Amino acid sequence: MAFRARHLLGIEHLSPEDIRSVLDLADSYVDLNRRTVKRTDALAGLTQINMFFENSTRTQSSFELAGKRLGADVMNMSMQTSSVKKGETLIDTALTLNAMHPDLLVVRHPSSGAVDLLAQKVNCAVINAGDGRHEHPTQALLDALTIRRAKGRIQRLTVAICGDVAHSRVARSNLLLLGKMENRVRLVGPPTLMPAGFGDIGAEICDDMREGLRDADVVMMLRLQKERMDGGFIPSEREYFHRYGLDAEKLAYAKPDAIVMHPGPMNRGVEIDGTIADDINRSVIQEQVEMGVAVRMAVMDLLAQNLRAERGRAALEAAHV
Repeated sequence: MAFRARHLLGIEHLSPEDIRSVLDLADSYVDLNRRTVKRTDALAGLTQINMFFENSTRTQSSFELAGKRLGADVMNMSMQTSSVKKGETLIDTALTLNAMHPDLLVVRHPSSGAVDLLAQKVNCAVINAGDGRHEHPTQALLDALTIRRAKGRIQRLTVAICGDVAHSRVARSNLLLLGKMENRVRLVGPPTLMPAGFGDIGAEICDDMREGLRDADVVMMLRLQKERMDGGFIPSEREYFHRYGLDAEKLAYAKPDAIVMHPGPMNRGVEIDGTIADDINRSVIQEQVEMGVAVRMAVMDLLAQNLRAERGRAALEAAHV
């Protein structure tokens, strides 16, 4: 495997070879997860701590299941009742965790850069499960695996990422990954939900849904993140769906075999019509959930291999001192 990273903090620093290594190993874990016995001992003896400063049933449960299937000791920390709520700083939390000698730390945090700060203060592998508006790397990797399995490749595709791009770490991670794999990416949405600068990292910007979907191989819808909005970004949900919600009429502009994706949770009738979301011939939304467990297993397995190798080298050096 080419993957040599100590942490997974984002897609930005991964090479195409790193990405392929994760996807190839994840493919094998898809097979494992479909068996009657779904356990392996890849993380036997290692401790995984999940720290979610934001609620996320889908991602947290996926990481927990992934760790348990790999044989890790998994602990979920309740950050809603933690010392952070009593005034403890993030650095003090990191030092406290470090004293517990974890091996894998999975972190979601509302502030961009918080996970990177934690990674600098602990002696274990850190996985970014989403930080602010920055990145959500395992979501991009599971999306890539879903696309590759559905289309037979992850290169030279036209991908339309549609909706609330401004508040989406999923959009940023997917844009970075798809760009590294030589795909054409269009960001589609109203100007109020389109951040400046994304065109500088390889995206085509489009405010017309039909033009944005024209001849697309993949249509990736984004959740309208109302909890992050502090102003009038859209006139109304009804108007938003009329102009930017995915329905059969708009989807007809994409290729006939285009697949439909959504990171979840979905707002039916706002971002996507329920009939499209449930269309077994076009929608791969449930497949994304399945791929999420496999990708997170692959990421933790690869990071654990690197962690063990690093500790082995350190032990040899210490023995020669």
